[in-house]
Amino acid sequence: MTNISKTAQKKAKSLLIDGWEVVIGIEIHTQLATNSKIFSGSSTTFGQDPNTQASLVDLAMPGVLPVLNKAVVDLAIRFGLGIDAYIDKASVFARKNYFYPDSPKGYQISQMDNPIVGLGHIDIQLEDGTVKRIGVTRAHLEEDAGKSIHDQFEGMSGIDLNRAGTPLLEIVSEPDMRSVEEAVAYIKAIHTLVRWLGISDGNMAEGSFRCDCNVSLRRPGNEFGTRCELKNLNSFRFIEQAINVEIERQMEILEWDGKIDQETRLFDPVKMETRSMRSKEEANDYRYFPDPDLLPVIISDAQIEAARATLPELPATRRERFVADFAVTEYDAHVLTLSREMADFYEAVVTASGGAAQGKVAANWVMGEFSGALNKASLDLAESPVSAEQLGGMIARIVDNTISGKIAKQVFGFMWDEGKSADAIISEKGLKQETDTGAIEAIIKDVLAANEKMVEEFKAGKEKAFNGLVGQVMKASKGKANPAQVNELMKKLIG
Repeated sequence: MTNISKTAQKKAKSLLIDGWEVVIGIEIHTQLATNSKIFSGSSTTFGQDPNTQASLVDLAMPGVLPVLNKAVVDLAIRFGLGIDAYIDKASVFARKNYFYPDSPKGYQISQMDNPIVGLGHIDIQLEDGTVKRIGVTRAHLEEDAGKSIHDQFEGMSGIDLNRAGTPLLEIVSEPDMRSVEEAVAYIKAIHTLVRWLGISDGNMAEGSFRCDCNVSLRRPGNEFGTRCELKNLNSFRFIEQAINVEIERQMEILEWDGKIDQETRLFDPVKMETRSMRSKEEANDYRYFPDPDLLPVIISDAQIEAARATLPELPATRRERFVADFAVTEYDAHVLTLSREMADFYEAVVTASGGAAQGKVAANWVMGEFSGALNKASLDLAESPVSAEQLGGMIARIVDNTISGKIAKQVFGFMWDEGKSADAIISEKGLKQETDTGAIEAIIKDVLAANEKMVEEFKAGKEKAFNGLVGQVMKASKGKANPAQVNELMKKLIG
């Protein structure tokens, strides 16, 4: 995607569990952000009444033909560029044959031999700052199936075909992950990227972003073990839990010289177990063959360059720029670029606060007080009652000593509740910091006179006594005295 930041490059540590090495590969299905389906004009709007958005094309009725939605090709190219991947200029659709009640055609139109996106990579950052590059084997276009509903009808299942034909990009990683932490970090990085690029809303609750995790164990240096696929995981918490449970299950079998069967398994978060769903199919089980109704997808250089011209600055590049330009830590930059919206917000705060010199204090406020208020109110960034310009304006008042950091928290609270600017709040509430030396000296003298014992303790070398005196001054000034001036004047007056 981009060069890995030199200061972040650390050698990934060897991760073994009781002598076993975990090997994980991930398949991600992300719904592409189009208004209509991949081969028909049916709507992709979520939450409509069952079976109201499935056309004759989606159902493969006799006499109808699929027509490729050009927008899905453009979005796939966009993703390929985002992971610095090879873009196949002649990709082919195939029929993947399988028979389930929610698959009305009896096959899925997908890509096998010629995926639209070839080898690429994405860099993940772990909690200890380690950066690791994960290979992406391929990303191919395909259609989604319908949905089986088992809990609404007694003794039977319902079928909702609204999702049939919904455009998906299946993103297949190399088996490069060696821990649950790496797997979750990879999935989060892909989730951030597809939303950042605007190719998917990434809504896991609505099925727009789903993961299959292939897990196996081996002794270090040996060939890969037999893998099991954990199917349709749709939350980061479930992904972490499911992989941990599956690792324990496989380890117990292998420690007793048992054999792992290659199969697809489902995770039960209530019982905290995985259970067998079906034996794992290989490509030949699906009897792939080129779809006779669809021509090869031919992509021109001009189409690729047009997509490249619309790419935003990518997350990794933006992280490196934040570190270089705003003097934030790599951890700060990572948190601030978890979404494009947050990165844009932060950069607007920096601008409004006075520029790059305020980058670190702006990062502290965005990640701290501001994000805490959003979480407490269960609000999305777009719903914030405090704009980036307002927050930056308040930080500017801290920088020019109009208010102290402590008073700023009061000002922010009023801004959040009333939606007014910092300047208006400071003026209306009388929160301007006291910087008049004479006024502060008068308060200090009163405090010293009333606390002679603490003064003597400080003179005897007890630093806590000095802090106590400063606290008394700040209390007497109702928090408005400039703390730096208080410290300086206090030491001068004590002598």
